[in-house]
Amino acid sequence: MIKSIIVNFVGIFNSRVLGFIRDLLSASILGANIYSDIFFVAFKFPNLFRRIFAEGAFIQSFLPSFQKATHKAKFAWKVFVYFLSFLIVLSLIVNLFSYEITSILAYGFSEEAKKIAAPLVAINFWYLDLIFIVTFFAALLQYKEHFATTAFSTALLNLSLIGALLISKDLSKEEIIWYMSLGVILGGIAQVIAHIIAAKHYGILKLLKEGIKSKEEEDLSTFKKHFLPSVFGNSTAHISAFLDTWLATFLSAGSISYLYYANRLFQLPLALFAIAVSTVLFPKITKYLNSDQKQKADEIMKKTFWILFYALILAFIVVIISSKEIVGILFQRGAFTQKDTQITAIVLIMYIIGLIPFGLNKLFSSYLYATHKHLKAAKFAFYSLMVNIILSLLLIIPMKVYGLALASSIGGWVLFFLTLKEFGFEKVLKFFEKRYIFGMILVIFISIILAIVFKETINLLKGILW
Repeated sequence: MIKSIIVNFVGIFNSRVLGFIRDLLSASILGANIYSDIFFVAFKFPNLFRRIFAEGAFIQSFLPSFQKATHKAKFAWKVFVYFLSFLIVLSLIVNLFSYEITSILAYGFSEEAKKIAAPLVAINFWYLDLIFIVTFFAALLQYKEHFATTAFSTALLNLSLIGALLISKDLSKEEIIWYMSLGVILGGIAQVIAHIIAAKHYGILKLLKEGIKSKEEEDLSTFKKHFLPSVFGNSTAHISAFLDTWLATFLSAGSISYLYYANRLFQLPLALFAIAVSTVLFPKITKYLNSDQKQKADEIMKKTFWILFYALILAFIVVIISSKEIVGILFQRGAFTQKDTQITAIVLIMYIIGLIPFGLNKLFSSYLYATHKHLKAAKFAFYSLMVNIILSLLLIIPMKVYGLALASSIGGWVLFFLTLKEFGFEKVLKFFEKRYIFGMILVIFISIILAIVFKETINLLKGILW
């Protein structure tokens, strides 16, 4: 399991490094203005669904049902056809009514901005169809305990967008966001190709061919029953970010970009640690629980909890102490000014307050899904989202863009508390053995030292290089 976590971590880290290079170029070439806001709105809609699909919802409802299916080949093929057909129809509707949908997504935009954004929303939405194919193959590859292709292939999207930015850097800003939108589609196609190659190697294409030819019937009712609750249960952080973007259209130009860049930094430790760990953990505990090995499942939960908790503490302290330096060293150049850095750094702090609850919730919600408590997870997500919406509306006037990020973090704490209550507070208390508590104190102490050293090193480098 540790090997799989490391592979996942390295793959996601590789992708995120390229993602930051992409964001660095985007900040330098586009800056934080109406054109960057337009692209982020256009990409936000399919990216919202990508994160919900790829980071748990589909896999957490598909894998338990797939493992129990009598005719696995038929089950997999039926699910693939069912979802892809639905998404193609949905994409066609978005393309036909792109202006109307853009008017909803970016309600606060001017008419001119909406007209520029509408065709870009239509183009970017096709990425969702491609990413579903990727996620479907990723689920079957996880069943085969192969994680590397999915972890590393996300880098292909970033490489495609980096290429689009470099090719179009001397063009007008409107032309640049067109190139970036086409880069999104090319990146999605590259990810599909990578997964098809891996699927062939692991015998998954052969399995699907058997499913096409099979005359057997396979019931999808259990999968369908679990899927929608799983989607909602996994979507709180992403719907919160989407809500932030929508509300930010009513604020000054650049607000959407501040949220985007800060949320990208927030998502880095969340992906590197929480998603990397929970992705590997879920198939393991599902197999243990389905084979009545509850003690093994609980033991692996305890060990994984402390690995993840230590990592999240480190990330939280480093970002809190050196948020301004992190944003500055990554983005402050070209069209991205010192003022943009200061605003983005504060937004980042507001988001990072929710890192530990959102991160640990990934772990405990995986246990809920493995025990088929999808409806419980969905209910908790609903309560959390309601708290987030209410606080966003209350805080947007006095705190502007900062209030939106803070509301998201508070919603994360509500979600974590409810999930932990369902898992069992008494079970979690048993995790807190003396050796682990001592380790936590040591991690906090080391994290503070590393954060101070990191901050001073960045300031020293800025003094030398700038």
